[in-house]
Amino acid sequence: MSTASDEKTRQAPAGERVADWADGRLGIYGAAKGMVRKVFPDHWSFMLGEIALWSFVVIILTGVYLTLFFHPSMNEVVYDGSYVPMQGVRMTEAYASTLDISFDVRGGLLIRQIHHWAALIFVAAMFVHMMRVFFTGAFRKPREINWVFGFLLFVLALFTGLTGYSLPDDLLSGTGVRFAQGAILSTPIVGTYISMFLFGGEFPGHDIVARFYSIHILLLPGIMLGLVVAHLILVFYHKHTQFAGPGKTNNNVVGAPFLPIYMAKAGGFFFLVFGVIAIISAIATINPVWAIGPYRPDLVSTGAQPDWYLGFSEGLIRVMPGWELNFWGHTLVLGVFIPLMIFPLVLVALAVYPFIESWVTGDKREHHILDRPRNVPTRTGFGVAWLTLYFILLIGGGNDIWATHFHLSINTITWFIRIAFFVGPVVAFVVTKRICLGLQRRDAEKVLHGRESGVIKRLPHGEFVEVHQPLDQGALHTLTAHEQYKPAELGPTVDENGVERKTSPVEKVRVKLSKGYYGEGNQIPKPTAEEYKEITSGHGHH
Repeated sequence: MSTASDEKTRQAPAGERVADWADGRLGIYGAAKGMVRKVFPDHWSFMLGEIALWSFVVIILTGVYLTLFFHPSMNEVVYDGSYVPMQGVRMTEAYASTLDISFDVRGGLLIRQIHHWAALIFVAAMFVHMMRVFFTGAFRKPREINWVFGFLLFVLALFTGLTGYSLPDDLLSGTGVRFAQGAILSTPIVGTYISMFLFGGEFPGHDIVARFYSIHILLLPGIMLGLVVAHLILVFYHKHTQFAGPGKTNNNVVGAPFLPIYMAKAGGFFFLVFGVIAIISAIATINPVWAIGPYRPDLVSTGAQPDWYLGFSEGLIRVMPGWELNFWGHTLVLGVFIPLMIFPLVLVALAVYPFIESWVTGDKREHHILDRPRNVPTRTGFGVAWLTLYFILLIGGGNDIWATHFHLSINTITWFIRIAFFVGPVVAFVVTKRICLGLQRRDAEKVLHGRESGVIKRLPHGEFVEVHQPLDQGALHTLTAHEQYKPAELGPTVDENGVERKTSPVEKVRVKLSKGYYGEGNQIPKPTAEEYKEITSGHGHH
């Protein structure tokens, strides 16, 4: 028979004692308990961010493997590897090691291709994920900082890709570096100094591959990893956004707990993403450096194109007229410098948009319910206009490919892009707003009259009508849960004493923008409860 003294002297298992020791000093149990019970909503669009995350993990894993065999040196050697067409050719150690990885390292070519494809999918997933966040308004308070983190991740991914595909020192990547160097040289006053510092002398120098290597595997990934961690921490801290629906409010989250359900789904999704990338890499060749040859400054690769995410910047330069200004013995190459300035300005406009919209609406509340894009036609119009501009310039960046494949004049394509640069976004904005307003009207009709059933009924007096089925309460809530802002007003121009009230120009601009966002013709009024009751009670309808 045991006694109380025996129970006091009995020790807990070793694992439990270690856990208690750690929890007493680090508070792990309390933090972990809240984390594992964190609720995440379920919607297919939320997987876009996961694709970006798991692609980044694949990039890190394959990148570590590639660093074991790559030699970031521009010292020249004579190739004597297993790829016969290149034997006896002088090339840099960087290019030679890339050939060795492709042909002599077991699984090296597959890992190279997985790394490159994962990088493309990573940027594409981030791009689409950011557009999902933009169109649904997930960037609103308190998530503005997380939007900025995501934007910085996107920009850093662009530069990481640039430094990455420049490392093999093949003719295509060398042409891209030469293109970048020309853009740097167009910078007034300091362009030459920046180029000399970056390349360690005259182009191409002997240091650029080693410098790009350090930037590509250490600096940029380290910053990106920190931003990813900060991004995920803020997602946990702010709780996840969710689409409107029954039982969903700004004060709760409807979904599954992080452990075990969400974590099991996310873990399976990682292997799915990894598997799809591996299959694509196994059947679709990308960046075949052995077919292009080593870089030579006196040669340019035919049909040289950057990866898709940098086609925007190249398109700006290709379609820009070759304007130059000459003064005091110096030449300012506007044909390169102006696109070099437009590119970051367009990106910055996207980065600061959440703060602009918050200022226009004057809304300081927290938002955890997502918008349907149709219910915010002005924001949706801006987003589609930005995408239109992006893809127009992407076509401009490949104007030579379009010309050769479709047997068109490259001058015709260039002039088309120049005109579309100004006209395309405006047309896209107007058309998108009209489509959004039309969808709002259709939603209002559904709320008031129900869903079309396809059943035709003949009334006693001979008229044929279609029978409408009323929506359930969940559908009604989804279609009417969105907010409708009222445009800001300047108020009376004089005070109660008849003295003219001064209004700042900034406030006048804000009021005009507010009317442009939410004024007449920018949103369709939601059906009211009284209208719904009148319609459903049988007055004024069949």
